Amino acid sequence: MSQSSIPSSASSPPPDGGAPAWPGTSPPGTGLGEESFSDLVRGICFKTGPPRTVGVELEWLVHDAADPLREVSVDRLRAAHTVLKDLPLNSLFTVEPGGQLELSSAPAPSLAVCVEQVSADMVVLRGALTALGLRVTGLGTEPSLPGERLLREPRYDAMERYLDRAGPAGRHMMRSSASVQVCLDAGYEEPGPQGHHRRWHLAHLLGPVLVAAFANSPVHEGRLTGWRSTRQSLWAEIEPGRSAAPPLDAEPRAAWTERVLDAPVMCVRAEAGPWDAPEGLTFRDWVRGKGPRPVTEEDLAYHLTTLFPPVRPRGHLELRMIDAQPGEDGWRVPLAVTCALFDDAEATETAYRIVKPLAERATGGPAPHNALWEEAARSGLADPELREAATACFATALQALPRLGAGEELTAQVAAFTERYTRAGRCPADDFLDTCLDIRPGRGPADGPAAHGTVRGEDAPA
Repeated sequence: MSQSSIPSSASSPPPDGGAPAWPGTSPPGTGLGEESFSDLVRGICFKTGPPRTVGVELEWLVHDAADPLREVSVDRLRAAHTVLKDLPLNSLFTVEPGGQLELSSAPAPSLAVCVEQVSADMVVLRGALTALGLRVTGLGTEPSLPGERLLREPRYDAMERYLDRAGPAGRHMMRSSASVQVCLDAGYEEPGPQGHHRRWHLAHLLGPVLVAAFANSPVHEGRLTGWRSTRQSLWAEIEPGRSAAPPLDAEPRAAWTERVLDAPVMCVRAEAGPWDAPEGLTFRDWVRGKGPRPVTEEDLAYHLTTLFPPVRPRGHLELRMIDAQPGEDGWRVPLAVTCALFDDAEATETAYRIVKPLAERATGGPAPHNALWEEAARSGLADPELREAATACFATALQALPRLGAGEELTAQVAAFTERYTRAGRCPADDFLDTCLDIRPGRGPADGPAAHGTVRGEDAPA
């Protein structure tokens, strides 16, 4: 939820937790009208050109090194963050509202460089955590009961109050979820396999395949939830005005601009007092003079950071649908597969043909609020069509990785994942489920029709 890796062709909106303090650099009442704000969105969100850079954002849950079910106190987390923020890292280090750690890579000129730099940063980060008796865990949701919210800032106070209107999903997302977010350049202005229009569509068609293949959050708050990706189910419960993709049958810039203007305003920054926004106020309403004060360009930049669709255009494309992965370097596989399918022209064409038929199942609403995305989150690769598409996409990525200079080690990691999970119709969540004992009917926070159950302490993730 903080600033992602920004490829060099992208503009850089402020981090989610660190936008310019009100009133910012532009005075209120700049006189900008609706057309001017529309032009700003169009200019900010799709920076076109040759796909050259890649980035990744890694979110991690933080656990006690000796006992992963032992709650890590707020004081202990804050003390750790004081140490971690001064580490010599190439990536940007930030903290999520629930205390999750986040590394956002610098823009990298290739997949291999991105992996090398972030891997080096993770060695430093893990070493510092080990000295503190802590460790990071790669899961999409916190399996045990989460503690209190760590960050007490006007933005997060307003966000939680706002999201609570629709139910507890937003609060769970803020406090106890983690992901691997892949950032890729938007692509060429011109049509073609690497054009921004095609890459925008591919991201949304490939999205449910990535959800299913890398689902890794079947447990939340000590209970089986009935979902392979509980994290994705939580995102789908957040109001569509904030979490849904725009219509895909329209030109991407125009569709996204309309979505931005019509999205509800989450918070209005202020020098003093709460940052709450009037209920029902859209950004378009605010531009038209219905807000509590005149709107500024900085307000627009901040508003963009409060929208959470599965694919978010921020100059580059930010793919947000992948659960955090197990193991020290499990994050490399979704990064490599996604990069290969987007940045190798031959693989891009093949992947598009593979996933295009899945669009017939995306009924009921925009992503992720439709039947295809729901099935991907619930069943993972147990769904036959998703399994077939994932298997073909992973095979295509494996062929493309050497052409991208990925190296033998990274290619071997993708091949091992493909054999262990994808070809077998499994995802990392299935490993976790295999270890869960004492399963009995119950109810979970992200409720689905499947049986729920509790997870005994000895079955907690390593």
